[in-house]
Amino acid sequence: MFHGLPVSTVESDLFDLVLKGGSVVLPDATVTTDVYVRGEMIAAIGGTGKAAAELDCTGLTILPGVIDTQVHFREPGATESEDLESGSRAAVLGGVTGVFEMPNTRPTTSTPEALADKLARARNRMWCDHAFYIGATVDNADRCGELEKLAGTAGIKVFMGSSTGNLLISEDTMLERVLRSGVRRVAVHAEDE
Repeated sequence: MFHGLPVSTVESDLFDLVLKGGSVVLPDATVTTDVYVRGEMIAAIGGTGKAAAELDCTGLTILPGVIDTQVHFREPGATESEDLESGSRAAVLGGVTGVFEMPNTRPTTSTPEALADKLARARNRMWCDHAFYIGATVDNADRCGELEKLAGTAGIKVFMGSSTGNLLISEDTMLERVLRSGVRRVAVHAEDE
């Protein structure tokens, strides 16, 4: 173990990529070492493994990827501003490896069908890991707990102030219905409409 993390100790280990000689930020220190990647995931830090590809990171800082939990890529509906492909590419260029996209698109992402459409649009176009919020509405308030369990869902988004389409939960009693439906993860714009 190297600072509590797996180390490559078998020289015959073959990794996909090694990031060589960078300043690696760890929970308890910053150290100059190598980072080994296999299957798009960090497999080991430090050690003596071999890799199919090597990237010289001398003088560079290596950080874990950032997860941005609130992005607005505006697809469908306003792709002249940004779309799933351009937004995710910009995210990756900034060190973001995962995004949770907001539901206030046109149409809104508030039904299983709208989520399926968004997942289909994302397939083979997004540059990073991704999930999509389902927007709470008066119509789906009692089903948010089941909606957030759909594959590809980041959670439920509640807008308590005016937003796009029918994405408005303006009454506290309606918010209680959303939360009582079994929601595990909820993000709230807590304005007072």
